[in-house]
This record gives sequence, structure tokens and C-alpha cells, in this order.
Amino acid sequence: MKPAVILFPGSNREQDAVRALRLVAGAKPQVVWHAEHELPNGTDLVVLPGGFSYGDYLRCGAIAARANIMDAVRAHAAKGGLVLGICNGFQILCEAGLLPGVLVRNARLRFVCREVRLRVERADTPFTKAYRKGDLIRVPVAHGEGNYTADEATIARLETEGRVAFRYARRDGQIDETDGPNGAINGIAGIYSEKFNVLGMMPHPENYIEPEIGPTDGRGLFESLAGALKAA
Repeated sequence: MKPAVILFPGSNREQDAVRALRLVAGAKPQVVWHAEHELPNGTDLVVLPGGFSYGDYLRCGAIAARANIMDAVRAHAAKGGLVLGICNGFQILCEAGLLPGVLVRNARLRFVCREVRLRVERADTPFTKAYRKGDLIRVPVAHGEGNYTADEATIARLETEGRVAFRYARRDGQIDETDGPNGAINGIAGIYSEKFNVLGMMPHPENYIEPEIGPTDGRGLFESLAGALKAA
């Protein structure tokens, strides 16, 4: 496993991603500066971490999506390489055209920082094989613009093609947009690309991996990635 974690001006979760990959997957990630034009040789996973790239100017992720390194990330994804975007990374993936839709201001216009429950929508992707379909996992969120939205045709396509990865859920597993942290359509917390090799999600699985500091429900995502890449 040879992951690369992209570092933009304003990123603040890159070391959390590095630590998760190291502790859970036994990997040695390379941190790649946004101004580079190429990914390290042999890169099999690209992670776009959380933070506030370029201070969230214009739109969240809009400037970072046009960074030099993003051409290499697009090429990596086009060849079937795995890409994970977390929080600001999800915003960047949407702005870069690697995922459809956009993340806009939270419905209540407030920054939300708390634990949420996610329902795992499918367990047959490189990102979720360590979970079971329908699992309810606890993961933290920390964002002001996590309200996923898209036109009706795009939402219908995501739903029909099974490309919703996670949804914000209640304790009983039911989905209620008004009960979620940001008002996202259909409770969407994360989505896949058409080939299921790109995942963008607003919650932070990298922060729930160590029992010493809380729940460990985020480990499954990194265990899934490690298993998928080992099998490949």
C-alpha cells in the first residue's frame, strides 16, 4: 500500500490521515505538496484531507481543485486508482469534477462539530468491505459547508446506481434530513464515482480509530482500503 496525502495551504487534517493509514493499514504515506505536478511512483491511493484549503475563498475547495497536483489526481482516478476525499477533500473532489454535486452552507448556517451516526449503504466497495450493509457507525463531523446538493437528475442517478456511500441516520437507522447535521439531500454523507474508485465524504473516519480517545468505527474504512489494495 503506497498512499499519498495531498497537502494544500490551509489543510489541517493531513497528519490525522497519515496517522490513520499508518496505525490501521500499516502504510507509510507520503505527503505531497499541492504545487507538485506528479504523484510519487507507485501511488495506489490518494487522500485529500480535511481543512480549509486556501481559506475557503470563492467556494470551499474551488481554488484547491485547480492546483497543479490535481491533474495527476484526475489521471490517477481515470486509470482506476483509489481516491478518498474527507470533508474539505470531498468539496475539492466535487469542484474538480471527480464527483457530481456541490457542498453548500449547512441548513442552519452554523458550523457543526459533533459526533453523528452514519448508515453504511453498501459493503462491496474498496472502502467498505470491512463493514456490513446497514451498519450504523459513529463518526465525527466538523464543517460549515457540508450540505450536499445536486440537481434532481443527478440525485436520481446516484440513488439508482447505488452510489450513495453513507447517510446520516438516527439511532434506529432511519434517515431524516431535518435530523442530520447539515440538511443534505436524502441524508447523503458520502458518494462514489461511477467506477466506485473515488469516495468523497464529509465525516472524519480518521479521527475514530483509537480506543484510547473514543470509538473506533472509522477503522473499518482504512481496513477496507488495506485489504482491497493487498488483494489487488
